Amino acid sequence: QVQLVESGGGLVQAGGSLRLSCAASVDTFTAYAMGWFRKPPGKEREFVAAINWNGRNTDYAASVKGRFTISRDDARDTVYLQMNSLKPEDTAVYFCAACFARGFYPPRAAVEYADWGQGTQVTVSS
Repeated sequence: QVQLVESGGGLVQAGGSLRLSCAASVDTFTAYAMGWFRKPPGKEREFVAAINWNGRNTDYAASVKGRFTISRDDARDTVYLQMNSLKPEDTAVYFCAACFARGFYPPRAAVEYADWGQGTQVTVSS
């Protein structure tokens, strides 16, 4: 089981930036693909971005592609989500998740991720 702790959320104006971090407590971080998901107010949880176990492949939701960047630092057992050009519709609770897999591409489906963090609130004001 992987324990995940997100940080870096907050309140930002539209057009601003935030960087989310997710620190993992696990023996073999490189055995996991990592993903970011979000739950906007009143809506279902949705996929945001994912990175495979070795960091060589990433995937993004169409709504964030070109604005958000996912990365990982295996020396720190941490995954990041750099969010630029933020929009009010990016307002949500953001969750990181871990998937025990060494596939070529990281999964998009939330059901593939067994371990989840507690979430961090991101609020973008207009």
